[in-house]
Amino acid sequence: MVRRIMVTVWNENYHEKVNEKVSSIYPEGIHGTIAKFLSSQADMEVRTATLDEPEHGLTDEVLNSTDVLTWWGHKKHKDVNDEVVEKIYKRVLDGMGLIVLHSGHFSKIFKKLMGTSCDLKWREVGERERLWVVNPGHPIVEGIGEYIEIPHTEMYGERFDIPQPDELVFISWFEGGEVFRSGCCYNRGRGKVFYFRPGHETFPIYHQIEVQKVITNAVRWAAPVKGPIPIFGKVQPLENI
Repeated sequence: MVRRIMVTVWNENYHEKVNEKVSSIYPEGIHGTIAKFLSSQADMEVRTATLDEPEHGLTDEVLNSTDVLTWWGHKKHKDVNDEVVEKIYKRVLDGMGLIVLHSGHFSKIFKKLMGTSCDLKWREVGERERLWVVNPGHPIVEGIGEYIEIPHTEMYGERFDIPQPDELVFISWFEGGEVFRSGCCYNRGRGKVFYFRPGHETFPIYHQIEVQKVITNAVRWAAPVKGPIPIFGKVQPLENI
């Protein structure tokens, strides 16, 4: 029997409580919507965690058994405990995958892993977005066409202050004229990190089948592999010297 990927879907779960439009789009929370479509996959076991839970739902037991963590945050980045961030950081270096969604670009964990401000341009007028696939052989775009079109979204524009991605999967074009690196892959230690731009809370973007497909593919891509564990520090020679 093949072991299933253990996925923890994290969400600050704030907008759903204070904004009626958001709660009408995501009555079970953004985390509930993401967990629901991932749970439909036979190779995934999914649970959720939110900001208001003890340790933000990310106890040692949860993190140590998580293969891939997805992260959605926006208004409450500063409320995430630094000790929890440090634990997530170490787990990524040890091999846990991390999928950072939309405004999670400003999360403590993403900025720590990137080492930059992760700042960008933005505008919220509900314009059209077209995410072009620029790496058609990548497993994250399996089953996706040449592009994904999102009818109404918040614009993110360059310059996006991130390190050069190890692999770039999507570039977005917006109706107002801007472009943006919307699908960025990184290796950090033994772990893999994917930043995926779509997901503004006042639009039903996580209900869109193509967006769900990308996140599902990304979870499989980011899942740990049974590779060698690096050894650091002073070692004895393998050969006679």
